[in-house]
Amino acid sequence: MTATAREFDTIDISDMAFWGRPPEEREEVFGRLRAERPVSWQRPVFSPLMGETNEDEAGYWAVVRNEDIVTVSRRADVFSSATGGVTFEDMPSEMLELATSILTMDAPRHSNVRRLISSTFTPKRVALIEDQIANQARQIVNAIAPLGEAEFVSSVSARLPMWTISEMIGIPEEDRESVTAAANLMISWDDDEATGGLDAATAMLNGVATLHGTCQDVIEARRAKPADDLMTALVQAEVDGFGLTDEEIRSFFVLLCVAGNDTTKQTTTHTLRALTNHPEQRRYLTEDFDGRIGAAVEEFVRWATPVMTFRRTALERFELAGQLIEPGEKVVMFYSSGNRDETAFDHPERFDLARDNRNHVAFGGRGAHYCLGNHLAKTQLKAIFSELLTRLPDIRADGDAEFLTSTFINGIKKQRCVFTPQR
Repeated sequence: MTATAREFDTIDISDMAFWGRPPEEREEVFGRLRAERPVSWQRPVFSPLMGETNEDEAGYWAVVRNEDIVTVSRRADVFSSATGGVTFEDMPSEMLELATSILTMDAPRHSNVRRLISSTFTPKRVALIEDQIANQARQIVNAIAPLGEAEFVSSVSARLPMWTISEMIGIPEEDRESVTAAANLMISWDDDEATGGLDAATAMLNGVATLHGTCQDVIEARRAKPADDLMTALVQAEVDGFGLTDEEIRSFFVLLCVAGNDTTKQTTTHTLRALTNHPEQRRYLTEDFDGRIGAAVEEFVRWATPVMTFRRTALERFELAGQLIEPGEKVVMFYSSGNRDETAFDHPERFDLARDNRNHVAFGGRGAHYCLGNHLAKTQLKAIFSELLTRLPDIRADGDAEFLTSTFINGIKKQRCVFTPQR
């Protein structure tokens, strides 16, 4: 399958300088595309992960409108996740197998492996994980409460997701720091500061190797001696006589560490900033936290949209918003634009905890690849903000955030917070 040659759009959203702008400036550009050209042909994105862009490489279709994102998401029979992966750049098939699990599988394998993984999240296990998360959130806030100030990302938002994943999988205490560092490399390979000077490909491979090695050790330990954790359940999982291979378990663990980490981590930080900038919304939430947090969490993730883009590859000819997409052409869904679409939300530029958020695409645009861990992320967000807003009612973001430059993650690397110390 080969893509058709055509002229690139005059609005260029492939320039890394564009992704270095503040989110509100990017949104102005997406707003023009939604109104004028909701499906536009864009030049290839330069990727430090894959080296210099091939001059002969075709571009991609940028899908920026909410309803079109949902269409692509639901038509997994037309738009493949397995063909080259879900990032702008094609990933080698070996890397897809190592690092992305069900994220880059098509049917029928996707449905088979997803069903096996889903079978391990029994009501009893979900209740256990929820108790673990509540305890973790409490301890995280206990640690900062006496201080009066903290670097919020490292002290709060980055701690909860990796702690949750490590505890529910059964990662030994002595390995958790290295697992967290490896997961961060997997997320931040296109940020020079985050990789510590390593080239992007080396950073990615180092992260994958650490996570696979640690996971395999736990797999073998649970086969020898089962425990009450998710890894034991994954090792023992069986549906219709089939189980998960070690390779499939290791790849799922990498996916947990990457996707399961960043959704909560980035949403937590963006939400603190939003609650600081919109004190009326903080008051609204705290007036009836238990009654309002469910709907509020949906607005947290819509507002943050921690994963900004995912890509598919067309398997057959398909017309989308008046554009004819040919087999082999890349299609990139811009979730950050879809979650600011005026036709899907009333005043999407407002942070509104009471809004109807059924149309948000922060967990994917529905369909077969809708985020398997969405319940886990929502549970973490409810727990951490329950602790923060109860224990530290005046906590607020202080000063500017330091943003990650990325076409993939809407990341904040650093954000100071201040509050009245609590003993």
